[in-house]
Amino acid sequence: MYWDLFMMFISVGLVSFGGGYAVIPVIQKEVTEKGLLTAAEFQQTVALAGMAPGSIATNAATLIGYQSAGYIGAAVSTAGIILPSLVVIVLLSALFYRMRGNPYVQSSLYGLRPVTTGLIVYAAIHFGYPDEGEGLIQGLIPTLLICGACLFLLLKYKLHPLLILLMAGAAGIVLF
Repeated sequence: MYWDLFMMFISVGLVSFGGGYAVIPVIQKEVTEKGLLTAAEFQQTVALAGMAPGSIATNAATLIGYQSAGYIGAAVSTAGIILPSLVVIVLLSALFYRMRGNPYVQSSLYGLRPVTTGLIVYAAIHFGYPDEGEGLIQGLIPTLLICGACLFLLLKYKLHPLLILLMAGAAGIVLF
């Protein structure tokens, strides 16, 4: 079980571009296909992981490892998701430093931005509606209203994100 957890999260760690939220769909696919968690359990795990300090992907891996195999499972899963990034960053940092002015390198990094954005949007949709779109239409208008209002308040009035979160929570209570 420990080896399976380690290999699952090391494979997730190898493709985790764009930060924690961008890799959530990959983790969800792996975890649900292997039967470690249901979609609803995964949603609860991600919610709990998001409340803890640190990367949501690392926190989710730790929680999934703990739920599956206890403390050792948590440690193995955490090591698995962190190790690829650590190795890649250490090895590529010297190379990237030398090539930082190369237009091909800069262009490839710009090309990763839309992919990262798309993965984050995908994660947000599936996090809000974990049952493969069930309830998507009935909750779409309130969700878009809250999202639009938050974006407007952030961009126009530059409110603190914590205040935006509190206001969005209150709006969710009212609208849902």
